[in-house]
Amino acid sequence: MADNISLFDGEVSHQQFTYQIIILQILVMIFLCINLLLIVTFFQQECFYTTARYILFAVTLLSDSLILFMSDVLLLLTYFQFTMELWLCIIIIVGILVYFMVTPVTLTAMTLERYVAICMPLRHAELCSTHSTMHCILIIHGLSSVPYIVVLFTFFASASFSLYKQYKICSVEIFILYKWQAHIRSAIHQFYFLIMCIIIAFSYVKIMHVAKAASGENKKSSRKGLRTVIIHAFQLLLCLIQLWCPFIEAEILQINFILFIYIRYFNYITFILAPRCLSPLIYGVRDEMFFQALKNYLFFGMYRRNI
Repeated sequence: MADNISLFDGEVSHQQFTYQIIILQILVMIFLCINLLLIVTFFQQECFYTTARYILFAVTLLSDSLILFMSDVLLLLTYFQFTMELWLCIIIIVGILVYFMVTPVTLTAMTLERYVAICMPLRHAELCSTHSTMHCILIIHGLSSVPYIVVLFTFFASASFSLYKQYKICSVEIFILYKWQAHIRSAIHQFYFLIMCIIIAFSYVKIMHVAKAASGENKKSSRKGLRTVIIHAFQLLLCLIQLWCPFIEAEILQINFILFIYIRYFNYITFILAPRCLSPLIYGVRDEMFFQALKNYLFFGMYRRNI
């Protein structure tokens, strides 16, 4: 995400870069409008903000929308060569990075919620109550903050006090003063995603066993839960690819700078922007209750306009 926002070299024409920025602004506006529509739909019915899976879904929507907006702001600041004091940049970047991690951690929590609903139905109301979900959201934000607390500590231990007063173009690269800091950040990310992949794989296997043993309506519900877990696994894969992008780009940079710019632009749209909108949209549309509420909201809006 923020790894994909940095200065572009003079070798790339200013006009070409301007066209790319305009295209990105159009895409960001479209994606933000779609996410806003889903968020508004969430608040239309009480059953959504009192049900665990919908509350967690709303967390991913808000997190993704924030990242879409803030990453675009950073991109524009970079384009216009706007500088700020380093301490202010640190606050902005840490906020973005935390919410960058909130989405995959929330997806894992949503998978566990489906596991409890299908494999432990008698305890679902107790474990997935609104009160428990609020606690879960706090835990999600706490877990999402840990990697960047470590990154901050390594940065503070290495940076001189004079550095904080310097004016720089804001990007995540400011945290990487030495190569070993990048290795630490990468190791923490890979560890997190390994744990999340294990949880999703465990949930998939358990739900699959229940689906095989179930019959009638229970079988249908279990198979739907299985497909939901697969969607979460795909969303998590997209998040994991986002972490690999900087390493791929760094290797391409050694070969050809122009190719590096095109690859970075492609990665930013494909693995940063698009999943932040399309994944929640797919999840919302395939949920019958949410999709029905979405249709009702849209048709009601059209009806009122025609009146």
